[in-house]
Amino acid sequence: MIGSVSVEENIFSLEQVEVIYAGARGPRRVLQDVSFALAPGQRIGLYGPNGSGKTTLFRCITGLVRPSKGLVRFHGKILHDEKGFHALRCKVGFVLQHAEDQLFFPTVLEDVAFGPLNLGFSAAEAGEQARATLQRLGLSGFEQRLTHHLSGGEKKLVALATVLAMEPEALLLDEPTNDLDQKARQRLIDILCDLPTARMVISHDWDFLSRVCGEYRTIREGRLLACAPDVRHSHEHVHPLGGEPHWHLPMAD
Repeated sequence: MIGSVSVEENIFSLEQVEVIYAGARGPRRVLQDVSFALAPGQRIGLYGPNGSGKTTLFRCITGLVRPSKGLVRFHGKILHDEKGFHALRCKVGFVLQHAEDQLFFPTVLEDVAFGPLNLGFSAAEAGEQARATLQRLGLSGFEQRLTHHLSGGEKKLVALATVLAMEPEALLLDEPTNDLDQKARQRLIDILCDLPTARMVISHDWDFLSRVCGEYRTIREGRLLACAPDVRHSHEHVHPLGGEPHWHLPMAD
């Protein structure tokens, strides 16, 4: 049991995971002693400096990187091989940092229908699922658009659509606001706030994380810490009696 949720009820979990990369200067430990579980409905924001292991964590969850030590579970079942990780990837959607790495068909409809086809949908069913997903994201009319002609923000939304079309139990989003203008960023926030899907979101955009997540983790020196980062900042704000001496308490969980 982790809290009040059993191992089987968690969507996925990691137990004492360690990842070591070989390098010209010798082995480098990227993750160490990482234990974590994502339960249905959880919305986790993940923060850490560049090179801290955030993307490696996502790749480890999805089997794209295998741990040097420790276990990965999907609904309580230990994953040993590609077959097990394939089952997880069908239900845990990974939206890559660079949308171009996720879009490889000529048209938007082909890209979004690819996931349902892999799940065993017929061509007609996959097309219907893809169109419904595009409509849900406000992308109706994009079906025959050429993916390489899309703007950066449009590519990000289509990449998200390719994952949502598979009706995942959880989302892994890696820096989803990179290269988005303010309008596209707000659109993504609105979409995620309407989604009940469990998620982990990597971002350096702390304001974005605070709007789409309810819990936070930080990676520091390869370890996953159950806390939000301390970010020193200053800002102007207005509220009643703001001219009187006062202080701000940290937000409770």
